[in-house]
Order: sequence, then C-alpha cells, then structure tokens
Amino acid sequence: MKLTLKIWRQANSEAKGNMITYPIDGVDGDMSFLEMMDIVNEGLINKGEEPVEFDHDCREGICGACSMMINGQPHGPQRLTTTCQLHMRKFNDGDTITIEPWRAAGFPVIKDLIVDRSSFDRIQQAGAYVSVNTSGNTQDANSIPVEKAKADEAFHSATCIGCGACVAACKNASAMLFTSAKVSQYALLPQGEVEATDRVMNMVRQMDMEGFGNCTNTGACMIECPKGIKLENIARMNREYLKAETLG
Repeated sequence: MKLTLKIWRQANSEAKGNMITYPIDGVDGDMSFLEMMDIVNEGLINKGEEPVEFDHDCREGICGACSMMINGQPHGPQRLTTTCQLHMRKFNDGDTITIEPWRAAGFPVIKDLIVDRSSFDRIQQAGAYVSVNTSGNTQDANSIPVEKAKADEAFHSATCIGCGACVAACKNASAMLFTSAKVSQYALLPQGEVEATDRVMNMVRQMDMEGFGNCTNTGACMIECPKGIKLENIARMNREYLKAETLG
C-alpha cells in the first residue's frame, strides 16, 4: 500500500507543534501500526532527519504506552484494540492517516506523539492500595468469601491499562473512567473496605487537581477503551463518593 501520513511533530513541551506530511510506500497489510511507524523512522534516519518519537513497550496490548490518536480515534478504527495491535489491513491503499498525541491538559506533550501520563500514577498513588497486616496474623486472601459477580466485576475493572484513551475520547478530557475503574477494583472486594472512604475522596481530589474535566455522559470513553471498561464504574464511583461524603 501507498499511504500519506500526517504526523504531529513537536520538539518539546514548550515548542509550537505542527503537522508534517510523510508519504510511505510498500506497507503490508499484516504489519502492525507500530511496525509501519518503525519503517517511517528508518527512512527518516537514513535521510539524516529526526525520527518521530512515539511511546511503546510491550507491543502486546498490555502496557498501554502505544497511545496515539489515529484519524481522530484513540488507538485507531478497531474497537478493543491498542495501537500496537492495530494492523495496517484496517486501512486502504491511498489513504491519508492523521496521527496525533493525546490532547488533554492532564497529558502535556513531551515530544511528538509522547505525552506525560504521570498524572495517572499520582491518581493511583492517592488511594489505589490496601492495608496489609504484617503482624504475623495475616488472613489468607483465598479464605475470604467473595460473591462471584463482584469478583468478576473487580477483575474486569482491574484490566484497565491506564492508556488514557478515555481522556482522549472525552470532549471534556475526563479521567473518570480510569479513576472509577481503580476505585471499583477495590470497592468491590472486602480487602478494599478499610480505605474505601479515604480512597475515593483522595483519588477524585487528585484527579481534579491534575486538570481533568468532569464526566460528560457521552459514553465515548467506554467505546474507545481498548479493554472495554464499563461506564457502570463511574456510577459506582459516584455512589462511593457520596457515601464517603455522608460518612464525613
């Protein structure tokens, strides 16, 4: 395939960025999107030009680092797929593909397509943990009965990889799907009850401090999430927050 790529280039967080057009030929439909980007960079390096900076790690849909806005969609046109698992057969010969970083105040651009997502780390650090009794009288986790429905919901919430697609998809750059998934992961299990009140208050407070917007009830976050995290998590977080405020 022959493609025309329009890629966002930005030297650093302070620089003014712009779209640069790169034609590419010989793209195989079985290539992943990142393999295609590797070929683009090889060509730029061979010409003595600066390669396009983009983030990646596992290339297995696990880490969430490969975050790109592709033709206006987080991670591209295929649902439940990260950029690294998106294959070029989803595009047609002659297509023009626009590639941008996440756009949100909470995700400042570092360079080109790489954004700083450490705000997500700080939200998790604000409350996504459980107390562990290290006195020698610890109770085995498997001995604590948990309803299967709640265990399944907790495990599903835990599949959130923190890529930030929910933020990128939201017109208000809300991080509520991510935050609520982390709240739900613990709120549904008895091990998470000890910090339940402080957890939701602290995590929501940190989310607001990072500059993310509020939920718009649009549902784009769930649609674009590569792991299909459910909107029900946001409702659960709202209930947990209301309960925490009531308890004072």
